[in-house]
Amino acid sequence: MRISESCARCLYDKQQHKTNNDQYLAEVKNILDGRSEDDTSPYIVYLFNKAHIKHIGKPADYSEIKKKYNDLVLKLEDRLRSEIESSEDPLAKSLMFARIGNYIDFGAMNHVDQDEFFKLFEDSQMREDDEKTYKAFVKECENASNFLLVCDNCGEIVLDKLMIEQLIKRFPGIKVKALVRGTEVLNDATEEDAKYVGLDKVADIVSNGDAIPGTVYNMLPKEAKKAIDEADVILAKGQGNYESMSDQGRHVFYEFLCKCDLFTGRFNVPRLTGMFIEEI
Repeated sequence: MRISESCARCLYDKQQHKTNNDQYLAEVKNILDGRSEDDTSPYIVYLFNKAHIKHIGKPADYSEIKKKYNDLVLKLEDRLRSEIESSEDPLAKSLMFARIGNYIDFGAMNHVDQDEFFKLFEDSQMREDDEKTYKAFVKECENASNFLLVCDNCGEIVLDKLMIEQLIKRFPGIKVKALVRGTEVLNDATEEDAKYVGLDKVADIVSNGDAIPGTVYNMLPKEAKKAIDEADVILAKGQGNYESMSDQGRHVFYEFLCKCDLFTGRFNVPRLTGMFIEEI
């Protein structure tokens, strides 16, 4: 997904808000000015982090925030699982809950509000466009052997786990892998986080190999590329994965909330509208 001028300004403003280090901000500007048409926001953030280490030191530590939100959603796990299992279509309900989890995003969001997060669960019904995508998703899963979940944030991965539980119940022959970040970046989920919430109990965990808040195929290690290439169905979570994976000629289902002007404008929807879309 190409970086617009407004997106570039937003990316710069966020870095300027974090620091007044002139050398760092000058390099940030050079990175943005020198970007190619193929560069995506997750890749640009990856370059920012490298520049941050060079000029300032390691970027902010999100370990406590990640644990806080993993624990927060883990406390809801049993209640949400019961609500899923008592619904008319547990897989559909679990997908909508997993989409709500995409709210917990310290990259796209200036502020994460727990009350706003909880309120999103009050409306977890599929819209007409969701139902159309869901029918296509189910049809693909019916004939699938290998399923790949491309993960995004901590906290969210607890809800992803509940979704995978229902996917396996519905399609018992399907093998599931979950692709996570290779090292720490923002509040994105790593292998350590996935194991902390028990995601490894329902899926084989695969690392993307680096501190990039997205999925850039040519940067992936061999195992991650293999997981993508062999997947019969791919579900990618979050704006960063959409930005870095869309328009690459792959059949991918995406789930995310529209949390910034770039996405609300692209899809012509209000802030925090959930999207469940299929790219063929």
